[in-house]
Order: sequence, then structure tokens, then C-alpha cells
Amino acid sequence: MKKNILILCTGNSCRSIIAEALINAKMKHVQAESSGVKASGKINPNAKRVLQEKGIWKETYHSKVLESVFGHTYDLIVTVCDNARETCPVFPNKAKMVYIGFEDPDGKDYASFVETYHKIESILLPEIDAMLKKI
Repeated sequence: MKKNILILCTGNSCRSIIAEALINAKMKHVQAESSGVKASGKINPNAKRVLQEKGIWKETYHSKVLESVFGHTYDLIVTVCDNARETCPVFPNKAKMVYIGFEDPDGKDYASFVETYHKIESILLPEIDAMLKKI
């Protein structure tokens, strides 16, 4: 049975989108969505570019507002930035919540997005796998 994960960030334009795409591409027993507590409404072009170059970009990925995921049930909610951790609302199904922060590459060069991609892949994915085994 697939586990459902929500990845939260502030703008849902970089880190959370990269995490959503990585989880969906690399973790077969997991379905990820992402959202922003103050969604920007757009995906950073460098985030999209790195996902395209890695072959895991889907046109369905987009910046979503938090209200759009409230009716969904999650097994795990992961915040990937300090602001999202501090402002994350309580979800009704009492999903396990965890914070695993990553530096925001927004406003930096493309290499910063590649670095963020690799950090999320090497740090976040193994953590999620370990947490889901306990749920």
C-alpha cells in the first residue's frame, strides 16, 4: 500500500517541488504532493530546469496553496524550511510531522539548485524511508 506524503515549504517554488518530484520518481511505495504555506503561484525556472535535466519533471507539478491539500489524508508531513515548520497548520488526520530543513536556493545560481537537488535526494529520501517503516 502506498504511503502519502505532503512536503511543505513557504513558497512551493523550489525545495518542496524538488522533493515532491524526487520522492515520486525514486520511492515506489510513496506518493508525494507539495504545497506552500504562502504559495508563490509559480515554480522557480531553475528548479524546473534541474528536474528536467534529471528526467523527473512532470507538467502536473505546480505551486499549490495549502488550502488545496487540506482534504487529503497523509501518513507523513515534512516541512523543508523554517517558516513552514513555524506556520504549519494542524491536519485533521494527525499525520506524523517532521522537519528536515534545506537552505533556499532561490535567488542563487543554477549550481545551488543542483546542490539542493542532491542534498534532498541524499538526506530527505533516506529519512522518509526510515520514518515510513515506523508508521
